[in-house]
Amino acid sequence: MKFLRYGQPGAEKPGVLDADGRIRDLSARIRDFAPDTLADGSFARLASTLTASEIAALPVVSGEPRIGPCLSRVANFIAIGLNYAEHATETDAEIPEEPILFNKAPSCITGPYDDVFIPPGSDKTDWEVELAFVIGKGGTFIEEKDALSHVAAYFICNDVSERGYQLDRGGQWVKGKCFPSFGPIGPWLVTPDEIADIQNVRLWMEVNGERVQNSSTKTMIFPIAHLVSYLSRFMILEPGDVVTTGTPPGVGLGFKPPRYLKAGDVMRLGIDGLGEQKQTTRAWAANAA
Repeated sequence: MKFLRYGQPGAEKPGVLDADGRIRDLSARIRDFAPDTLADGSFARLASTLTASEIAALPVVSGEPRIGPCLSRVANFIAIGLNYAEHATETDAEIPEEPILFNKAPSCITGPYDDVFIPPGSDKTDWEVELAFVIGKGGTFIEEKDALSHVAAYFICNDVSERGYQLDRGGQWVKGKCFPSFGPIGPWLVTPDEIADIQNVRLWMEVNGERVQNSSTKTMIFPIAHLVSYLSRFMILEPGDVVTTGTPPGVGLGFKPPRYLKAGDVMRLGIDGLGEQKQTTRAWAANAA
């Protein structure tokens, strides 16, 4: 199933797509898509028992509401760096022997069609289409053979990055990964049964109509099952934790010379079976967020 959250920022409601692509309101069936409803089993029960006829009986959401982030109140936003060999090569980095881990601030999460803000003085803001997932069942030292059973849903993430902050100013990558609006997620939470093989789906990015990224998850260095198992060696994975799994080649940093985002640019990105996002970039203002 394809679940989503709709409404104005801070007032989003849970919804589901029906067979005709219309949004149906789920407020009477679940509070929200958030860590608590993943932890208490509400999301899993809904996803496993909701029938097409029940969906058809739910209220239709009228008009064209804003689509919000597909999850709320995310506490842990984990990212994987350099998980596609060609992306490592284009950025003059070594291909990692183990997954590279860093965090994005949950406060950077926005909706899939919300504006992306260019930080003041930035001239190296970059794009990254990524497959992301949310943990439904927590644990530590998870066996790789069991790892995918801990995934509740998949979705798209645009891991927007400021390369000057990330690479030129010392310290950790998080400096370039956490600015407000640098984490659009959604539009949908897609349950695993909807995807035949999550390690063989196409992902792509267009900037101002030009296709700049075009790849497949089959070229990941570390597949999703391995990432879940690996992460669980270093932390308790908890329901609601978000993991975004790295980007393929074609980012602005990889062009010769590099190409970066400026105010007014439009990013359109998608993953087969997970929908599309579209964002326009804007200059940051003090009251922007």
